Amino acid sequence: MAGGKIKKEKQKPTRAPSNHYQGGISFHKSKGQHILKNPLLVDTIVQKSGIKSTDVILEIGPGTGNLTKKLLEAGKMVIAVELDPRMVLELQRRFQGTPLSNRLKVIQGDVLKTDLPYFDICVANIPYQISSPLTFKLLNHQPSFRCAIIMFQREFAMRLVAQPGDALYCRLSVNTQLYARVFHLLKVGKNNFRPPPKVDSSVVRIEPRKPRPQVNPKEWDGFIRICFIRKNKTLGSIFRMKNVLSLLEKNYKTLQALQPSQIGSSEGNDAGMGISGLGDYKEDQSMDLYDGTDDEMEVEDGDADAEVSEFKEKVLAVLKEKNFYEKRSSKLSQEEFLYLLSLFNVAGIHFS
Repeated sequence: MAGGKIKKEKQKPTRAPSNHYQGGISFHKSKGQHILKNPLLVDTIVQKSGIKSTDVILEIGPGTGNLTKKLLEAGKMVIAVELDPRMVLELQRRFQGTPLSNRLKVIQGDVLKTDLPYFDICVANIPYQISSPLTFKLLNHQPSFRCAIIMFQREFAMRLVAQPGDALYCRLSVNTQLYARVFHLLKVGKNNFRPPPKVDSSVVRIEPRKPRPQVNPKEWDGFIRICFIRKNKTLGSIFRMKNVLSLLEKNYKTLQALQPSQIGSSEGNDAGMGISGLGDYKEDQSMDLYDGTDDEMEVEDGDADAEVSEFKEKVLAVLKEKNFYEKRSSKLSQEEFLYLLSLFNVAGIHFS
């Protein structure tokens, strides 16, 4: 309008694209791609790893190589396993023509489906959705490595290190600590990553126990699954549940029907499951497996149409013999679980 003031339009700030980039590469949250961007944090992780100059280092999910570079400078060789072909190309491009290139071996593929070569130490910032199966794949690896320094989602990490009586103590805690010593090293805020995840993370140190405990993994897994059906209920209540007694009695009768030579063969087949079979955790985000009602599951002593079975008495006698009947899985130590399993096995009661 003549004689009027021209009103300037304010420029609206442009939104950043949903994909996050580094060096022209977009990262996908859905694939668990969260790249460490804080160089001080990278240095701290390498320092806490205790890498020797003679070490062969396994890195899982190297991404664009921020951690890889520091690992190459610290150790003898880095074997990097990466699923995303774009990241593989970026990794090769980054170190091509440098003195470090001949000490880097890149394997493109799914680490859970890859036969891992020999390594002394594993250092990794992994996609969180493979936390359980990867942990037990590493613990199943032979020859055994010295230690693994791994970035996990914080709650998962706290389950790994949880002790009897802790709120997060669960089947994952017991199974992991049977085969390894586990230590929490440091908490990592989500803003140290690009793109930032929704939750904080933690770095954990895992040291495989040597020698490995002489436990049948399938038998142990079956036993621990039952104990943690409801971890805060007494073992007496858990082992009186109908489905638990039914399963154990079926195993008992099957073994009773076998010849001694067949029993030995059967146990050998069970042992073939391997430690990696313990990593199928559906309950990583919840502490209890059981979501039914106690009334439906428990065998009631006063039930008029069901006499107390001889087998039920046999099971409960094992619990009462060494005062386990009133104890709860949430408070039991590793040694107590191993002892109770041995008591059941001596009584001819098996879990696989």
